[in-house]
Amino acid sequence: MAIPISAEFVEKYNQPGPRYTSYPTVPAWKQKFGHDEYVEALHELNGRPDDEIAVYLHVPFCAKACHYCGCNMVVTHEKDEVTAYIDRLEREISMVTDIIGKDRRVVQMHWGGGTPNFLKDHQVERVLALFREHFTIVPGAEVALEIDPRIATPDQTAFLKEAGFNRISLGVQDFDKRTQKAIGRMQGREKTLKIYHSCRDAGFEGVNLDLVYGLPGQTRQSFQDTLKEIIELRPDRVACFSYAHVPWVRPNQELVDTTIMLTGYEKFQLFQLTVDMFEEGDYTWIGIDHFAKKDDELSEALRNRALHRNFMGYATRPAPHMLAFGMSGIGDVCDRFVQNDATYEGWTGLMEKGGLPVVKGHKLNDDDKLRRLAILNVMCNLELPWKLTEAAYGAPANELLAESLEGLPPLIEDGLCEVDDAGLRITDKGRYFVRNVAMTLDAYLGEGKDKPLFSKTV
Repeated sequence: MAIPISAEFVEKYNQPGPRYTSYPTVPAWKQKFGHDEYVEALHELNGRPDDEIAVYLHVPFCAKACHYCGCNMVVTHEKDEVTAYIDRLEREISMVTDIIGKDRRVVQMHWGGGTPNFLKDHQVERVLALFREHFTIVPGAEVALEIDPRIATPDQTAFLKEAGFNRISLGVQDFDKRTQKAIGRMQGREKTLKIYHSCRDAGFEGVNLDLVYGLPGQTRQSFQDTLKEIIELRPDRVACFSYAHVPWVRPNQELVDTTIMLTGYEKFQLFQLTVDMFEEGDYTWIGIDHFAKKDDELSEALRNRALHRNFMGYATRPAPHMLAFGMSGIGDVCDRFVQNDATYEGWTGLMEKGGLPVVKGHKLNDDDKLRRLAILNVMCNLELPWKLTEAAYGAPANELLAESLEGLPPLIEDGLCEVDDAGLRITDKGRYFVRNVAMTLDAYLGEGKDKPLFSKTV
């Protein structure tokens, strides 16, 4: 059952902070980084021909914008616009493989959005053919995509499995009709269940569901009802994201009625309820907002201290590099983070000029690499063994990060972590506030603006 945590305690630690899907995090990327810098990284990757690769594709299109959405998306009903986007993707893929060489081994591919299943079957086939032409997708590779059940059909899910996808994630958010109306996303329960079962019937190796807590209209009872039904479906994994209300970043969120939205301690109690129900339902709490069946590879990775965290959340790490394609795609190549223009007009304009559409990035220095190693271990493995850094840096982490670790005593006193001669460990209580512990190791915090770009930690 839930660990007793008071409202005052939650308020103390409910601070804006990174989710650490990277380190340094995107707001810290202030270096000049564009086409030339990305080409330099790709040439370095070309010199490592045996390194395997993961691929992310951003499909930005949606039929309608939801009020709560924080994604980089484009509303369109023009089929020619999608065709033109794929034409530009073809050029982007070709420019990258002209440098790194064709037939590089891809062990993981993920299509996000937007709404990837907005594409028609022939468009999906065309994009998959592009990747197969330029890369070698190895047998057993994870090939995943996200879908919106509202526009899916059983025929489409069967086609996607036949086309080569083996993991699929369905956006549910909440089954409650009041909440659906409040977020501008009416999604019939029966339709969602029909599409979920069609994914099972199609034979996907993994069927995942996405939820959001803290949405307008949610109550403890209504969300408990949704959670109960989700657990009964037995999805392989569940991501239960915290709604981040940042209308200064996402203007569509101005339509969200915050007067019917649980915040602070009441919102935190929704997540405690989520953790309790999933653990009672025989799922593993992977970390922050991810849950997985006990026999899922994510659960196994957590047990084996082999978990990874990237721009899509918690994952296994089959490859040392991630190439990203499409508007707003973020990659990780040879110790560089790379982001394409996040706007449709900007990405399109750069593609039309003939260069790679990169507008932001960061080349990690030695201190960045050290802190990334430490923060990822805290976020993924719930510990930081001092000896972790000895092989690569010649000294234990408590010596190399001594100044940052001076911020730990208040967190230790409040029971979020423990420290001894072997290292730092996150407590059961601290799992709810693991981001706060990781923040003590972040050299870039404190450089923020008037409006935080980060969600609060609970």
